[in-house]
Amino acid sequence: MSTDARVSSRPDLPSTLGGTGWSPRRADHRTEVSAGRLWSRCGYRSEVAPLREVLLARPPDSLASITAPGAHLMTAPVDLGRLRAEAEAVAEAYRAHGVTVRVSQPPPRCPPNVIFQRDLFLVTPEGAVLGRTASAQRAGEERYAAAALAEAGIPVLHTVRGDATFEGADALWVDEHTVLVGCGFRTNQAGMHAVREVLAEQGAEVLPVSPGPGVQHLLGALMLVDHRRALLNTRAVGTRLRDLLRSLDYDLLDFEPDDEVVNRRSLNVVTLRPGHVLMPSGCPRTRRRLETAGVEVSEVEVGEYVKAAGALGCLTGILRREADGRTSGER
Repeated sequence: MSTDARVSSRPDLPSTLGGTGWSPRRADHRTEVSAGRLWSRCGYRSEVAPLREVLLARPPDSLASITAPGAHLMTAPVDLGRLRAEAEAVAEAYRAHGVTVRVSQPPPRCPPNVIFQRDLFLVTPEGAVLGRTASAQRAGEERYAAAALAEAGIPVLHTVRGDATFEGADALWVDEHTVLVGCGFRTNQAGMHAVREVLAEQGAEVLPVSPGPGVQHLLGALMLVDHRRALLNTRAVGTRLRDLLRSLDYDLLDFEPDDEVVNRRSLNVVTLRPGHVLMPSGCPRTRRRLETAGVEVSEVEVGEYVKAAGALGCLTGILRREADGRTSGER
């Protein structure tokens, strides 16, 4: 006998026990998220589908008190005023391309690297996997990301825990059924397995890969900019990863680790839509190479973020992309 039949046959029961007034919850979780009423619509299954919503963090006051950048995983002192101006410029650049920007407001004494939101979570079409950062300096940033996700109406499906470490910049969708997870310095095997379990429930496969030596995250070594087109930092990508991409029919654009790639982080881009990227300004060689290859380019200044050892891809938490006819990022 169905629940509805039982309810209709026992009008004498109170509503709390299924009598008159009780309304059963009919939709499953994924349907509720997709509808965008109980939860916010979120997630993606493509790194290049049209970008619709991002999360940025306002740089906290704690950045102003840093006197030893290396102790905070940074390469040079950061000017807080300039960094905040860059954060506002990045937000405006996204808005100019039709992207909704959410800005979290971490407390003044929050760990300063919270500005790099991409590392703290991975958002799927059913909700977020909350990461667990590998360094002691960044421990605790996850709680502020969790609060921002909750404020955005995005459910947290799983929190990486135990001895596992996972940073979202190590996870990249290479097609709608396959996610590469870089296992190495920031994400360990246990973290990869945690992500694998969550995505398996959504019909996606996780393939662990090993970035080259000295690689901070998979993001930046490998950037997907169009359907079956990727940018590679030749020093940071090994033969096995290159062969895997070729087996998936990717066209690979190789970049030597010159001053722009290494010191300006010119490959640390965000794809706005297929074939159109937002990249750090001040990298004319990289821009020419991209445009010659048919990639549309927009720019924004992120020099202070670069001093903090990141750039556009690192600072941008991706909340939602939409299906564009070649993927099923939003259902």
